[in-house]
Amino acid sequence: MVSKFPAKATAAFCLITAGCFTSQANLLPFSDSPVSQGILRSSRAICTVAITVADYKYSLYGLPNDCDEYRRLLSEVHLRSAKRLLKLCEINKGFYVKAGQFVSSLCQIPKEYLLTLSSLQDQVVPYDFKVIKEVLVSNLGQDPSELFTWFNEQPIAAASIAQVHHAMLKDHQEVAIKVQYPGIEKKMKLDTRIMYSLSEFVAWFFPEFRFRWLVSEFTEAISLELDFVQEARNFETMSNNFRNNKVVRIPHIFWDLTTNQVLTMQFCHGHKVDDVVFLKGMKINPEKVAKKLLEVFAEMIFVHGFLHGDPHPGNILVSIEGQGGFSLVLLDHGICKKLDEVFRLEYCQLWKALILLDSRKIQHLAERFGVGKYYRYLPIIFSGRTIDSKSGIGKGMLVEEQKKLKQHLKALKMEDISSFMESLPSNFLIILRTDELLRSTVSKLGASKWVRLLTYGKYASLGLSPKSNPCSGLTSFALYTRLIGNIEYILLRLTIGVMNLVLWMEKLKRCLNKFYGKMSAAGKEAISR
Repeated sequence: MVSKFPAKATAAFCLITAGCFTSQANLLPFSDSPVSQGILRSSRAICTVAITVADYKYSLYGLPNDCDEYRRLLSEVHLRSAKRLLKLCEINKGFYVKAGQFVSSLCQIPKEYLLTLSSLQDQVVPYDFKVIKEVLVSNLGQDPSELFTWFNEQPIAAASIAQVHHAMLKDHQEVAIKVQYPGIEKKMKLDTRIMYSLSEFVAWFFPEFRFRWLVSEFTEAISLELDFVQEARNFETMSNNFRNNKVVRIPHIFWDLTTNQVLTMQFCHGHKVDDVVFLKGMKINPEKVAKKLLEVFAEMIFVHGFLHGDPHPGNILVSIEGQGGFSLVLLDHGICKKLDEVFRLEYCQLWKALILLDSRKIQHLAERFGVGKYYRYLPIIFSGRTIDSKSGIGKGMLVEEQKKLKQHLKALKMEDISSFMESLPSNFLIILRTDELLRSTVSKLGASKWVRLLTYGKYASLGLSPKSNPCSGLTSFALYTRLIGNIEYILLRLTIGVMNLVLWMEKLKRCLNKFYGKMSAAGKEAISR
């Protein structure tokens, strides 16, 4: 019956219904049982989304989406809505905090949401140790005092699904113990079902706003994080992939103290990778750290095809041990993704095309990825320049390019963005999220975007190297393919070499200008004396 009402009347009806339900739910004496708390969390979520839908519907009603007034009001509604979601995540806690953190790492959403929800990072209240101890005993079969020389009851880190404690084994090895919160899997199933329903609710009112892809990606990521045995296997896979890399350190896993809910690993000392004050205090060049960080993740994506999908600063430590004065410690391997081999090679090809500005190849690969209609935007997303750019990679866009880009972006509708994100393969989505987190960290470390672009180009060429992808057989076709592959590989390496030379010359120019400035100042001072 409700579906027959006009859209505005339907919105009002759902808003009032959800509001009344939530008011009553908050007043009822709910117990602490999972079902009761689930109902309470769900009612809050329904009310928040209903109010947000109504806000967008009424605030923007009747305004053409190409006018300045529409854009101004849209920004205001975005901000109000983001604050509502922030409050919802803080009250509901658990997976809602995790969902907010997940959304805040995506550059594809409005900046008002990004800035507001980013405050959810590192704001999780840990569980009481009595609860944690029960999980330890039920999983390990013994009291912590029987397994460890000492065990710090205060967690050294707390997240949405688990917290980490510092302890020492009987043989005097320091360990970090990640303990999953009890009942978290049941909460996840209920909360993600509600999120699916709410995404459908929003799409019903606004067909152009489709977020089911976002809920699907979040649900998959959370499901991966809940399996600690699989995470332990991911640690070992990553350790094997970087066994010859002296910069990367992966903590060792203690399998006899690891279960689906408890993960015990080697304790590694270090500071967050974006702690610039610490790095400078230890005489470690932050830009050098940024370069090594990009190289490590580029090797994962382009060469190994096995990616750590959650590289926020808390999961990457800088240790003062290691060759070159430091090492990178990679933690939290819950969200790891094995990239399809065909996708890995095509993604390498995409970066090769981006470096060489091969528009035909970019269009062909976009079609392979399912987003052929939007191929023109791939260079903007990854390299910050248009597909018809006349400026060099890493350089700013020309004024004429900026004007054309603004015209293209104004023509884009929310329907286009939804269609683009829905069409992307899952492998592409996790790379986009990982890349956005890395860009943020690298920016804090003071490295230029040149470094990222050159590093990705270098490792894309390594991923396409004939040595990495040999063409078996001695047929004429195989020999021809190998020859073409070698020529293309050499061309790409030469292009990157020239770009590196240009970057080096620009650095030299800056150094010489700085030196000249100091000498000039010293000369003037000497003359004045």
